[in-house]
Parts: sequence; C-alpha cells; structure tokens
Amino acid sequence: MRPLLICICSLFLFISCTQTISTPATLDTLTKESPRIQGENAYLESPYVTAGDRVYMVGHQNGSFPELGWHIKDEMGGIWNHPIKLIDGFDIEIQKNNTTVALDSAHTFTNYPYANKHEYTLQEQELKVDRWQFVPDHKEGIFIQLAIRNTSNTETSFDLAFTGNVDLRPTWLGKETNMIDAQDIATYDATTDHWIMKDQNNPWFVSFGSDHTSIKQKQKKSSYRGMGVAGELAYHISIPAKSTETINFVIAGSYISKENAIATYQDIHTSAIKDIQSKKQRYAQLAKQSKLTIPDKDIQETFEWLKYNSDWLVRTVPEIGSGITAGIPDYPWWFGVDSEYALKGYMAIGQTEPVYNTIQLLDSVSNALNGNGRIIHEMSTNGKVFNPGNINETPQYASLIWEVYQWNGDRTFLERYFPTIEKGLDWLLSEKDANNNLFPDGFGMMEIHGLDSEMIDVAVYTQRAFDDAAKMASILNKNELSKRYEEIALSLKAKINTEFWSEDYQSYADFIGTDTQALHLIEDAIVRADTLNKPWAVAELKSTQQAIKANPSSQPRPFVLHHNWVVNTPMEMGIADSTKALQALQTAEKFVNPFGVFVTGIDRDDSAGKDDGSFKGSKIFSYTGAVMTLPTGVQIVAENNYGRPDQALNYLKRMNRTFSYAFPGSMYEVSPDYGMITQAWNIYGYAVPIVQQFFGVQPNAAQKKVTIQPQMPSTWNDASLENIKIADNEVSIYYTKTGSQIHLKVIQTNPEWEITIELPSQDGNSKKFTSKGLTQEAHN
Repeated sequence: MRPLLICICSLFLFISCTQTISTPATLDTLTKESPRIQGENAYLESPYVTAGDRVYMVGHQNGSFPELGWHIKDEMGGIWNHPIKLIDGFDIEIQKNNTTVALDSAHTFTNYPYANKHEYTLQEQELKVDRWQFVPDHKEGIFIQLAIRNTSNTETSFDLAFTGNVDLRPTWLGKETNMIDAQDIATYDATTDHWIMKDQNNPWFVSFGSDHTSIKQKQKKSSYRGMGVAGELAYHISIPAKSTETINFVIAGSYISKENAIATYQDIHTSAIKDIQSKKQRYAQLAKQSKLTIPDKDIQETFEWLKYNSDWLVRTVPEIGSGITAGIPDYPWWFGVDSEYALKGYMAIGQTEPVYNTIQLLDSVSNALNGNGRIIHEMSTNGKVFNPGNINETPQYASLIWEVYQWNGDRTFLERYFPTIEKGLDWLLSEKDANNNLFPDGFGMMEIHGLDSEMIDVAVYTQRAFDDAAKMASILNKNELSKRYEEIALSLKAKINTEFWSEDYQSYADFIGTDTQALHLIEDAIVRADTLNKPWAVAELKSTQQAIKANPSSQPRPFVLHHNWVVNTPMEMGIADSTKALQALQTAEKFVNPFGVFVTGIDRDDSAGKDDGSFKGSKIFSYTGAVMTLPTGVQIVAENNYGRPDQALNYLKRMNRTFSYAFPGSMYEVSPDYGMITQAWNIYGYAVPIVQQFFGVQPNAAQKKVTIQPQMPSTWNDASLENIKIADNEVSIYYTKTGSQIHLKVIQTNPEWEITIELPSQDGNSKKFTSKGLTQEAHN
C-alpha cells in the first residue's frame, strides 16, 4: 500500500471551523486494494453487519434500519455497544429544489472485510452518493462517511439532514441485572456542534455529529418504538461541477459516563483514517494466516472470508471479559457449546487471542456460577447467565482444552484449566448418570421438548472427553486418574457401538429412553411432520409407534425417531467402528438438500434433493425444517475420519452455496438465508476439515512435533496452505499430485521442530519421512 499523506483538523480546529472541512483520505481510496463482494439486488432488503469488538451496527443492505430481530423483539438491529444499545438507526435526507430524498433505497451494497458501502443514484438531483461505515478496533463508536458526487456540469448546492434515532436501552436480560430502561433525553452542544443523549435514569450516553458545521439542529420524536429520542443536524453543501465532497459522521457511546462518550467521539473524528489503515493491515494479516490456495476458488474465497467473519464475532465488555459470540443479530453474546465447536476452527486459522480470552471467560463464569465443573450454555453481555449448561457442554469443554493444548503446547494452560475438567467429569457421572451406566442424562444439542434422557451426542462427547482427559492427566502426572479415565473411555466406546446402534435403521439412535417417553415424542413428531407435509415421516413414525406398542419393554432402549443430525457424532469423533460408520454415513445421505444436512431428518421430504432457493422460515423464529451449517460441518469431519475426502468435499460444496447467498462475504446459520447472518461455528466446518484433514496437520506443540498426513479430495491436485500457526512455529504446505504420484513440500519458520510427513505408498501402506530443518520434501 502506498503511503498516504493525511491531514486531519485538530479537535480545536474541528470545533472552531466555520467552513466545510474536507478529509483528503476517503474510504474509497483506502479500500482500493481490499477484497470486496457485491451483494445481490434481491437481498437489498436483508441485513448486514459492520463490526468491531466493542461496537457493531446492523441494518439493511439498502441503507435503511428496519426494526428486526426476535430475541429482543424488533430491537436487534441498529448500533450496539454491549451491554446497551445506542441507536435504532439513522436517517439521511438530501433536500434540493424543494424535493426531499431519503438515502434508504441503495441500488448496490458492497461488503469489505472491515467496512461496507451503499450506493445511491439520485438522477433528478444529479448526485451520486456512497455511504460508507467502519468500526474501529477497541473503540465504542462508528465512523460513517458520505462521498457525494456532483454529476452535473455546474456547481450544485443542497441541504443534507442527518437524524440519529437514539434508543439507550439494555441488552437481553437487562432487568435481571437491574438495568432498567428509562426515557432518553437530548442535549445539543453548540460548542462542539453535536448531540448528546442520555438515559435519564442511567449513565448511558451517545453522542453524534459531523466534521461539517451544521446550519440547523432539531430535537424530534423517534420513529421507532421504545423510550428513545431523535436529534437532527442539517448542513448546507456546495459541490463544484464533476466533483466529490465528503462529510464524515461519528456516533459514539458509553455505558459509564458522558465524558467517555465525548472522548470517544472526538478520538474517532481525529484518528479515523489511521484506525482504518490499522484495521486494514490487521485484516490482511488474518488473511495470510492459514492462507489457502486450491483449484476450487469458491471454497478458497469462503475460507478467507470466514476468517473475517470470525473476527466480527469477538465481543469485549471490559467489566466482564472478551470472547467470541455465537451470531449476529440475535445471539451477540457468549455461549459454551458454540465456542467449543468454533474455537477449534479459530486455532486452525491462527486466531489464538480470541480462543484464550473466550476460554478464560467461560471457565471463570462457570466456576463462579456452578462451581462443579459444569460449563454454562448462554450468558448475556450484562453478565447474566440464562442457562447454567446443557449436558454436552461440559465434556466438549474438556476436548476443547485438549485440542488447544495440541496447538500451543503450553503446560501452564493445561494446569490452569484441568481442575475444571476434573470437576466437570465427576459431576457428569456422579450427578447426571442416575442408573450408573456411564451415559449422562439430559439435554444435548437437540433442543426438542422431552428429548432429555440419554442422548447420543452427550454419550459420544462424554466418551471423547474421558479419552482426552486421560491424556491430559497423564501429562500432569496424575497416573491413577489417567488410567481410570482411559478405562471409562474404552467402556463408553464399546457401549455406544452396541447399545446405541440400530441395525434396522442402519443408524445410531437419537436417544435411549423409556417406551413412555418415546411414545410421547412420537406423538409430537407426527404433529410436526404432518404440519410440514412430510407423509413419509408420518408413515415411519406411526410404524415405529405400532412396533413399540406391539413389543413393549420395561427397560430403556434405543430409539430412532427424528433422525437428528447428532446421530452422526460417533463418526465426527471417530469412535464408530468402520462397518457401522460406513453404513451410517450412507444413511445420512438421505437427509440432505443442496445446502447440506437437515437438523431434524424427519423434516426432509422427497423433493429435498431438488430444492434450491430461499429457506422459508416461520414468522415466529424457529429452526423447524432447517438445514444448518453445523450439522453439515460435522458431516464433513465425519466423512474425512473414515477416509472419504471426496464425500466430505461434496458436503463442503453444499455448505459453500450458502456463502454470500444473502449477505455478501458471510454465511448464514440456517442455509441459505435464515437465522443469524454470520455465525461463529461456521469456521469449524471449514478450518478443521481443510487444515487438519485434507492437509492432515496434526500438531503436537508440547514436543515440538508436527505430523502431516494429507488426505486430499481427488480434484485437488495442486494445493497449498501457508503460515499455519503452531505455538512458536509457522508451517506452510505445498501439495501436488500427478497421476498417483504425490509431492509434498513443507517449510517451517522454526528449524528445531520435527516434521513427519506420511504419504500413501503404492502397496496401500504409508511412507513416513521425519526430519528437522526449515524445509522438508517427500514423494510417495
């Protein structure tokens, strides 16, 4: 990037200027070299986000700010500075020749990794307007720039009005933490020419204004529901023929004090360009980490942008902590299980700081609240825990710690978090296993009412947790504990492969429960399937119902009712024996559509393999009938575990159809265009399969060793993955295949590490090459 000569007025000059200030460096100039993706016209009336770790903004791609979201009904859009909201949205109007035009119908939306742009063409006014927005790192505010071009051959003048619709209100569960919303009040500060709004009963503030001098100021009634207030600032703009004028706005807030809000407002005004350059460079570095080059350029592009998506979801509230949040707009707070999937992907793309921060947050809050190793499920950004933890989250936490340790090799890290793991595993078997059969009881990933007995995913993740904990205990010289954990893991593996397997369905069961529980669940499932017009599912459920009644059991037994995606977790964790795994993977192929795997298999119908297009979700938010990225990602991992990279790639391509489908540069939670517009666990379904399975990176940072055992799809004959961060080392892999001949070149930055390359040989075995040094090459 060429150096830019930047001239910015000092705060004193900003306050004192009586004429228009023009900033020479514009976002159009600064983003020239950055990746970008233009949106589809059909989705201009759907959400986007621009995000920093403190503040983010959600609006529609046409530039409007409709009331949207369900978690706090109609309040999840706008500008948020968690744990409070700042603004429902802002309105910009241009008044020329007695005509007023609102900038709420952009004809083009373009997304950048760290900014976005709306384009407007006002033909009658002979103006073109680009509206940009950008959120600086670590700051409680947003920078908005209008670049207005006079397309005529003569000078033009007009008035521009900017209205901030303020709504200083608490986030979800605010009342439980004594955050009680009150009426907002507005004050115009003539000295600094900007509005300052306050919640009258709380120290919540927002300020906004521009780098131009306003000619009129007016308090207004907000057009949004709630107890907010609006403030307008009007400006007179003159632009020479064929020229462009920029006007910059800043919106800044604080949930602490007026002084903080004003200080942030002034800071962003004076340092916005520097902040943009800094974030641009940081995002370029994110792109370089685990940099993927493959023949499939669509997947390559998605992989790069999911690194950016992952950064958008980091949320910092200094008084509580920092960590990745689940999704935007309705889950912008912290979760146990979402993190336990996602953070494995974060490690594989080298975004380690959010990993450590999130684990620290989850561990500290879980111990403070539960004290028994149970990991919380969901916590709002005000610190209120909604759900102290589903059963699967505690074992998945143990496996996350082990995975992270493989990447960082930090014994202190292991020592810090192992006590939580030890308590959590004890809690699982002492308090959640009523019949002492090693299968904990309670809700897992499937949030279906009544589905809370012995769940397949809970059993599988518990088995993996004991297996991983045995290794951790051994490293920490807890040998007796390690032996006990290993015995439990081996027993669980055998029991899952016998007690959860259904030969009739060629699938693992959804759950083990009583006949009474199963019959009740079947009644509910029949209603669901009938409502969704799934006659095949109704017929199957009724057949199962009749079979249970004809052959009653007084003991709990396995049932296949919903064909939930979690029946694939034995393959995801690699504990299914190979015969059952291949049968179950084939069965799973029935419950897909062009975008991936159904959450609940009975929602699939005969047209699922042919459907394409928008997901028609219910008016009341629901995952019923959904295909989601997490189940599809799990299936990709599962296929790879059993030597089926082409099948894994098939699922990856299905999931990839969701990328940029509605929100350019992002991937929805529900495929292709429903639910969260960006979702943390999406990186799990890409980074883990690509980095650790296709390229076969198996880190052992504690011993300064890396094993590379590639398992490439047959169409990826020329592929590379560069700058894979493993503790104090970075590894780059270059793979080529000609016919049956594979050539692998590995470069590392730390020559003291030992690299082992494993390649398939002609006789069906594998050839190993082990050495130290900066560069290793191997042929099969």
